[in-house]
Amino acid sequence: MRLTHVGGPTLFIEVAGWRILTDPTFDPPGRRYRFGWGTGSRKVAGPALQPADLLPVDAVLLTHDHHADNLDDAGRALLPSVPVVVTTASGGRRLGARGLRPGESTVLTAPGRPDVEVTATPARHGPPLSRPVAGDVVGFALRWDGGSLWVSGDTVLYRGLREVAERLHVDVAVLHLGGVRFPVTGPLRYSMTGRQAARLAAVLDAPVVVPVHYEGWSHFAQGRAAVERELAQAPDDVRRRFRWLPIGEPAEVELKTG
Repeated sequence: MRLTHVGGPTLFIEVAGWRILTDPTFDPPGRRYRFGWGTGSRKVAGPALQPADLLPVDAVLLTHDHHADNLDDAGRALLPSVPVVVTTASGGRRLGARGLRPGESTVLTAPGRPDVEVTATPARHGPPLSRPVAGDVVGFALRWDGGSLWVSGDTVLYRGLREVAERLHVDVAVLHLGGVRFPVTGPLRYSMTGRQAARLAAVLDAPVVVPVHYEGWSHFAQGRAAVERELAQAPDDVRRRFRWLPIGEPAEVELKTG
């Protein structure tokens, strides 16, 4: 498996002949975006790569379509050129894409390649009772002949996520971090902190854990340095599984399935 962290939540996955992109964000930095209910964020870093550097893309996995830090204007412009877009049920209706509710699956198929089963997993993009405000979000569990990967999506650590982690058997877990906070809601978090990521990794059997979505936007309360400080308090066997990808550079990840 080869993974390229483009920036933010955008990850380019190359495996078994497939070219899969998560949460495409390609706008340049400098603009401020509104997320609704008095929240918003400024993009402070641009992508390390452009869509032309990644094409062709076989599928986009979009954890949610209604926040610009997961789908910005340039990312949205890319979608019509991609054969398959998989997202939330509500996002599927908005985009004319394959929409999944948590627990539902779809299969990516193409001649000469193994099928990839994509199952939506639960996510909660904020504190209890925040779903009507934050909107629907999912993660994605991918399985193919010879490997597996899980993308958490934008979520805090909560019971539903722990239950998924306890059931999943994956080679690579991609966790959205950043410990998001907004001035209007004070101390409330809308994505995982480093401490929460370590607790989640402790119940995952994934030998590799890849952090993403911790940089590039002003609403992140924890960048890499802050996450690493909290990971330093985790047990050695948990901490050693975290792998930080160089932004914009392909990284080979060995699969342990077998």
